[in-house]
Amino acid sequence: MMVTLFVQVLFCLNFAAMNCSKDDVLTLSQEEWRTAALSHYEQVQRVTLPMRERKSRGEKHPVYDFLHTYYSFSLGRLERWHPGDGVLLTEGSKEEFSPKYYRHENGHAMIDPSLLTEKGRDRLRWILQMLKLTQARPPHLACHGLHEWAMVYEGGDLRHRESAPLRLTQEEIDAVVASRPVTCSHFDAFRFFTKGAIPLNQSSPTLHTREEHEQPGCIHANMDLYKWSYKSSPWISSDLLRETLFFAIEAREIDMRASPYDLRQYGYEPICIETSAGRRDYEKAQHALFQKGLPLRAQLIEALEKFLSHASS
Repeated sequence: MMVTLFVQVLFCLNFAAMNCSKDDVLTLSQEEWRTAALSHYEQVQRVTLPMRERKSRGEKHPVYDFLHTYYSFSLGRLERWHPGDGVLLTEGSKEEFSPKYYRHENGHAMIDPSLLTEKGRDRLRWILQMLKLTQARPPHLACHGLHEWAMVYEGGDLRHRESAPLRLTQEEIDAVVASRPVTCSHFDAFRFFTKGAIPLNQSSPTLHTREEHEQPGCIHANMDLYKWSYKSSPWISSDLLRETLFFAIEAREIDMRASPYDLRQYGYEPICIETSAGRRDYEKAQHALFQKGLPLRAQLIEALEKFLSHASS
């Protein structure tokens, strides 16, 4: 007990700029943090192991491939556990916890906010601002997932041609897009629209104006909680990163089920948004994601605010 208290005080003296006290520090024994790291590894391996196996066979998957095409976080980094800010790891070695992010004292390790670069601080501030703006807006729940349809409008590039066929003819797809209001608010979806579909969208989000358009009902904005989490790693905890990962997969499943692709060979029944019943089903699923995404986004906002406060002290 005295050793633990001494180590906490020692860290807090070194982190004086953080206004740290021993009560701010959660201490994990080596057994505790190794158990947490193993649990994280085993949980994310439910995703990473099949992905590696598919890649070794040259196979594509229309739902899961987005984790290494749309997003850039490596599977190895995803599997690596980090405790987040304010956690003291007893007997945490430099080999396991890089001095690039961790302060090491007397064989123990702890995330050190003072090691955050100015570029990294600017990135986290921008992410925090984006998340807060998104969280504050009312949800729009009537887009009906038409972004995937707009990407193949008038014979555009079939991005999933190697893993899934279209479930409707090109003429039927074009008719659906032309007959419905296209209201995509997400830049990373809008930028893949075909030339003919671009003027059909009611807004024109760009990389530089995305903060003006992001809204919490958007499937892609909710998927991107995973992106903002891994771009904030290792400063935030892997527990939160893992939650956003599985949430992103849940959102992606709905996203692709509502697309014009046929995913039944993978066990996914389509959400037929070309019908009124299908659109109602999509709105229900989208609303459920919106509700689930609110507390996750709030947790990420809180974690970033706390860490940036320490880093800026």
